Amino acid sequence: MMIGKEVDDANIRMPEDARDTGNHVPTFNAYLTAIVRDSEGKIIKVHRQRSHSPTANFIGLFLPIAYFSTNNTSFTLTNTGGGTCAYQPGLGGSPQDICYPTSTFNHNTYIVMIQAGSGQQSNPYTATALAAPIANGSGAGQLVYQPVTPPSDITINGNTAYFYITQTYNNLSGGTITITEVGIILELQVVTYSNSASTNCGNILVWYDVLSSPISVPNAGNVTIYYTFTVNP
Repeated sequence: MMIGKEVDDANIRMPEDARDTGNHVPTFNAYLTAIVRDSEGKIIKVHRQRSHSPTANFIGLFLPIAYFSTNNTSFTLTNTGGGTCAYQPGLGGSPQDICYPTSTFNHNTYIVMIQAGSGQQSNPYTATALAAPIANGSGAGQLVYQPVTPPSDITINGNTAYFYITQTYNNLSGGTITITEVGIILELQVVTYSNSASTNCGNILVWYDVLSSPISVPNAGNVTIYYTFTVNP
């Protein structure tokens, strides 16, 4: 136990290589970019912010296999509708693993998408759905969701590796649409190898951000949202 002057000297005795000297850079960064265009296709706003909001679902999907095998437990994923799905990866014939949707099973037409919303939440970690999702359509308060563009490859630029996903939304609602939140959603299925049974877990929110300032999309305009993930920037 340290008492007296030893407490005051604690920082002095800290190894120099444990200090943050300012020469280090993060090994992982996520950015959110939105480009808004008017009815003539002219760029009227570019919004960019650092993204740092993985959800509990995201953390659960990244737990190591040792966590599941040591504790003999599963992780409960919660989809955007409030339904739950048990996920227990591992080695051998009985554990579950993620599988891509196929025509054999009931699934949506996407594996990943970016959803826009008009609400906000203070704790992204506990978010399982957007607070106020903007529906896909051309009615009042809606946006027409274009197909998402998933990464075709990881891009290498010097010591930086990155990929991004992007999606465009057209405003045919007749009025201005304001976006205040966005999130990445996976259409997730798991399969049990012992009997090849597949379970559709539904739409799983894995990343969530409240915008640092609202984005207004004018009628007949559009917005393109990019999520960029970089390593060793």
